[in-house]
Amino acid sequence: MSKKHRRKQQKKKVQESSKKQENNSVIKEIATYAIILVVAVVLAAHLNVVVSGSMEPTFYRGDIVATQGTNVYGIQEFNPETDVNVGDIVIYHAKWYPEPVIHRVINVTNVNGSKWFIIKGDNNKQEDPYLVSPGQVTGKVIEIGNIPVIIPKIGYITLWFRGL
Repeated sequence: MSKKHRRKQQKKKVQESSKKQENNSVIKEIATYAIILVVAVVLAAHLNVVVSGSMEPTFYRGDIVATQGTNVYGIQEFNPETDVNVGDIVIYHAKWYPEPVIHRVINVTNVNGSKWFIIKGDNNKQEDPYLVSPGQVTGKVIEIGNIPVIIPKIGYITLWFRGL
């Protein structure tokens, strides 16, 4: 084999190796973006922005609370019928407010054999105007040692964009 031919083969091997490294780098980059996207989607489904001061001093307008949901991409993380107790902070669809409400369960009652929650904001003098059925509950604030998991004030960005 001539020197010229050997150099061509070595150059070809170097180019092939370089292409493999480039392809691996692209694959790693795509995988990284995919992981970031999945994490963002999962986190977004488990974070709620507080829009009012009704739960002060537990949390404040603009705080973000970590939640578990009744239907997160088809997965039931808790059952409002059995897993909601007095003292829990829940997210529910209110009949009296167009946005989801985040308030505390202060009592559980039965009316004609059906379970209902009496709910109130910690900073409100009166309970919410209507009883809440388990079917209205869409989430529950995650607590560690009876302390809600909160990211303070970062939700103001969302409130600003939504005009709230």
